[in-house]
Amino acid sequence: MKYLAIDFGEKRVGLAVCDPDETVVSPLGRIDRRDDRHVVDEIARTVQREEIEAVVVGLPLNMDDSEGPQAARVRRFADLLAQRLTVPLHLQNEQLSSFAADGRLAQRDMTAARQRRRQDAVAAAVILEDFLKRGPAP
Repeated sequence: MKYLAIDFGEKRVGLAVCDPDETVVSPLGRIDRRDDRHVVDEIARTVQREEIEAVVVGLPLNMDDSEGPQAARVRRFADLLAQRLTVPLHLQNEQLSSFAADGRLAQRDMTAARQRRRQDAVAAAVILEDFLKRGPAP
């Protein structure tokens, strides 16, 4: 199944995809966030263009697995997105995905500015990799 992963942030939204065999996950890009409607429209276009079969949204849980204000924002966004899309939508714990993305980018030979531009999409890739390892929740 071809998935699109979303790392929803205050300023930017990172995107990543996997191949239909779910073996290769690739950062796709980012959307600069103006408002939720703009992001939903961009994601809907991406789902259609990339022939996405399901969407995975990173849910930022606290270290004790409780939900804070950002998790509530992500849940509201995911509800908007689910109303617009015709494909299944899953939530995936994204604890430490940005930290893992920073670690991956630090190993590459690129400028700090380029690392910042790629961080959101790489974080989305980490979310998707974690989701694929665990599989969809029943």
